[in-house]
Amino acid sequence: MSTTHTIKPFLRLSGLEPLVVRPETNFLNVGERTNVTGSKKFARLIREGLYEEALSVARQQVESGAQIIDVNMDDALLDGEKAMTTFLNLLASEPDISRIPVMIDSSKFSVIEAGLKCLQGKCIVNSISLKEGEEKFIEQAIICQSYGASVVVMAFDENGQADTLEKRVTICQRAYDILVDRVGFDPQDIIFDPNIFAIATGIEEHNNYAVDFIEACRQIKQRMPLAKISGGVSNVSFSFRGNDVMREAMHSVFLFHAIRAGLDMGIVNAGMIQIYDEITPEMRELVEDAILNRREDATERLIAYAETVKAKGKVIEKDETWRKGTVEERLSHALVNGITDYIEADTEEARQKYPRPLEVIEGPLMDGMNIVGDLFGSGKMFLPQVVKSARVMKKSVAVLTPFIEEEKARLVAENGGEIKSAGKILLATVKGDVHDIGKNIVGVVLGCNGYDIVDLGVMVPAEKILQAAREEKVDIIGLSGLITPSLDEMVHIARELKRQNFDIPLMIGGATTSRTHTAVKIAPEYDNGVVHVLDASRSVTVTGNLLNKSLHKNFLAGVKEEYHKLNEQFKNKKPVKQYLKLEDARKNKVPIDWNTFNPVKPLQPGIHEFQSYDLAEIAKYIDWQFFFIAWELHGKFPAILSDEVVGKEATHLYNDAQAMLKKIIDEKWLTARAVIGFFPANSNGADTVNVTAPDGAQVPLEFLRQQIKKAPGQPNMCLSDFIAPADSGKQDWIGGFAVTAGEGIEKWLDKFKKEHDDYSSIMLKALADRLAEAFTELLHERVRKEFWGYAANEHLTNDQLIAEEFLGIRPAPGYPACPEHTEKYKLFDLLSATASTGITLTESLAMYPAASVSGWYMANPEGKYFGLGKIDHDQLQDYATRKGWDLETAEKWLRPSLD
Repeated sequence: MSTTHTIKPFLRLSGLEPLVVRPETNFLNVGERTNVTGSKKFARLIREGLYEEALSVARQQVESGAQIIDVNMDDALLDGEKAMTTFLNLLASEPDISRIPVMIDSSKFSVIEAGLKCLQGKCIVNSISLKEGEEKFIEQAIICQSYGASVVVMAFDENGQADTLEKRVTICQRAYDILVDRVGFDPQDIIFDPNIFAIATGIEEHNNYAVDFIEACRQIKQRMPLAKISGGVSNVSFSFRGNDVMREAMHSVFLFHAIRAGLDMGIVNAGMIQIYDEITPEMRELVEDAILNRREDATERLIAYAETVKAKGKVIEKDETWRKGTVEERLSHALVNGITDYIEADTEEARQKYPRPLEVIEGPLMDGMNIVGDLFGSGKMFLPQVVKSARVMKKSVAVLTPFIEEEKARLVAENGGEIKSAGKILLATVKGDVHDIGKNIVGVVLGCNGYDIVDLGVMVPAEKILQAAREEKVDIIGLSGLITPSLDEMVHIARELKRQNFDIPLMIGGATTSRTHTAVKIAPEYDNGVVHVLDASRSVTVTGNLLNKSLHKNFLAGVKEEYHKLNEQFKNKKPVKQYLKLEDARKNKVPIDWNTFNPVKPLQPGIHEFQSYDLAEIAKYIDWQFFFIAWELHGKFPAILSDEVVGKEATHLYNDAQAMLKKIIDEKWLTARAVIGFFPANSNGADTVNVTAPDGAQVPLEFLRQQIKKAPGQPNMCLSDFIAPADSGKQDWIGGFAVTAGEGIEKWLDKFKKEHDDYSSIMLKALADRLAEAFTELLHERVRKEFWGYAANEHLTNDQLIAEEFLGIRPAPGYPACPEHTEKYKLFDLLSATASTGITLTESLAMYPAASVSGWYMANPEGKYFGLGKIDHDQLQDYATRKGWDLETAEKWLRPSLD
């Protein structure tokens, strides 16, 4: 009698021992600590090459109950493939660890492939997805299948990460159909990750994330019963980072409901899950209210409870002695220290105490802000603290505003219907310019000193500025600009102010502005006061002098006299620099022996797009020093964190930035997109580089040459010098790039505006700028190593990258070596940059979103950055001829470079 044995379609994994996932199998813990992005200790050990010691982390995970171990080596300072291979080979020799299956976790498929070559059992690949399209998805799935691996499929598609119930289910169904019907995957070897996001963040649309995930599990199991479901469980509690007790409870409650709906496994620290029944009833109810979104105030109640919990059975000991003071003292303390926790209640208490709500603003709130202003002016407070104070002030005023509106009729009769202020200031970034971090900071600082701010935003035309100034009856107009064309727009506005008979002062600020330019170009166009303001900290003094009746006349007279002297000095200055004739400067070009030099052909020529690039990978390349500069805190990073003067506040700021950066990454606040391209190119032996576009057309790139007479042996450089001339007979190449990390930012800026939270708004813009620059750094590294490959063996630290110790350069139109902005048009056309990245160019050639970077790649090892300096009229004429411009147009775009 024969017996037929049926092999049931179970998920079968193995290390040295088999792991068969049967219907009765309980939830599988995937240990998360052997992950360089999730464990500081593990990352440190791997970076230092202490692989043997790193195995102890894996062993601890197994001993804590992990049934699968997740291994991730995604770190910018690591050779991911080498690290993965070394660690997995060592792990294989440790039977107490290698007995369980491994999950190879990487955002780089080359690292996944390296791991697949090492493992002897049946592993899991984490992950593949549809985000790069079906062709790439199928290709990677076939490779995984050939190694016998199961796969985690992330709920991504070409449009991004699934964040709704419908998207989760639809994307998973599509991926399932492709894998089963077209690749031939066994359904039981497919593991879906429908994206676990943080809840209880304070953002209303996040409240249902856990409910949507749980329901997605249920529907996926109904439609695709043999497939498995996994997820990064710790994500759900991210908003409570630092509070392990709360996080453990949230993990336990979430798993209780998700497992019932079909969740099979999850990446979670096996030691960070409480037993569901051992959670106190009060905590469990509060956590379930948030997980299941059962109450509108679930988040607020959970946060309030979490503040009482520090460790099991312990209560956080916060210094609350200031709460015993009078309401005026409490409001002052909150303003000075930037504490919003109690501001609504304290404001309401003050409103009940004072006869009119207006008196709360004019009394205790302004008293507190006066203290802030004094401390800031004396250097005892720093800009980030002032911005936090402004947030408190705005939240308090928001509480009072409805009550002020109610008694407006009486206020009209008694006090003109307006809150008394020190004055009203209009601020605007001029037409064609999109940068506004500095302007916003000035607005906050002035607001903290009692001024009403009318902020018109960015890209504001002259007519709108003047119209608003009239309608709002402002006392001062403040103009901001970052790019060179903004200077001309400021001159135009000054002329319009004069033509339309305005009599209010004009303040000028921004990165490209200067006292000399203001004195020479702007002040002569307007007679009623033009003042250049160096930075936010000076704006209060300047504004006070302009609006103080007793100081106004003498202050403006002094400024006018100073600017007149600067103007005269500028007009009468004798050239102290000697210029070479353009033809002689060209003869003194960078000496490169093209006979012995062989240009490197890119390994992957053509255009390459990057959509929704991993923000976590980008963040590793951030240069934090420029982040602090944006907040007017100056010093080397990380030394600034321990600086005697600004160290404490710099550390607070850095911690806040890290917290927001984590949210940006985990919750996908921003989308990073880029395009790069490599094109055949040769110079004409002078200052033009002729580029062959993808369609075969010839595109002339026009560059400028240094003309200042140099010391013997010092060349007069031009960027064209670094590209092989056509008569060398050598085919050379040039690259281009356009990068943005600003997509999606408007939604969050609108949210912060509604919440009166300037601090978070400025923080987000500053971080977006840093991410864009970091993305540029990351891609340039990949260009050198992978896409162009002229420095394939490069191994540099992040500090070395920041110090630009790499071969080749990436000059950007508008920067010192090539200050003329209109070449961006050619760059964008070559790359089809707007279609690929969504970046657009304003009429003044600023990029939008503002957190964007573009430029050229040059691979020549002789390539270096330089400043053009001043040029003479001959080169201006030559450049105008090459561009097909008249002299007036050439002067407009090259004015800062003209002597």
